Amino acid sequence: MPSQYLPILIFLMVATAFGLGALVIGELFRIRRPYPEKLMPYESGNPPVGEPRIRFSVKFYIIAMLFVVFDVEAVFLYPWAIVFDKLGIYAFVEMIIFIIILLVGYIYAWKKEAFIWD
Repeated sequence: MPSQYLPILIFLMVATAFGLGALVIGELFRIRRPYPEKLMPYESGNPPVGEPRIRFSVKFYIIAMLFVVFDVEAVFLYPWAIVFDKLGIYAFVEMIIFIIILLVGYIYAWKKEAFIWD
């Protein structure tokens, strides 16, 4: 049985060697010309102002999490819609429950004013 996994092991070793080899070759052969502007922290082409460690509002993270949630919803809805006619009523009820849970989360975020930018 372990001999069946030999091609996978070889593939993983070749992929790891390729990744590490690309990093090593890049480190050895890249052109290094450091100058003050290149070594400066980049902030949209403007010189940095203030401390680099500032606190962001939690709303940014909430919006990011909502984006991920609705992106995952799209990932689940598309394949479900493709094979909807073959799944039956059980899958339909499960998807309705899934959408209701997401809708409750959306309403919660709306009530917490997560979509209002200050």
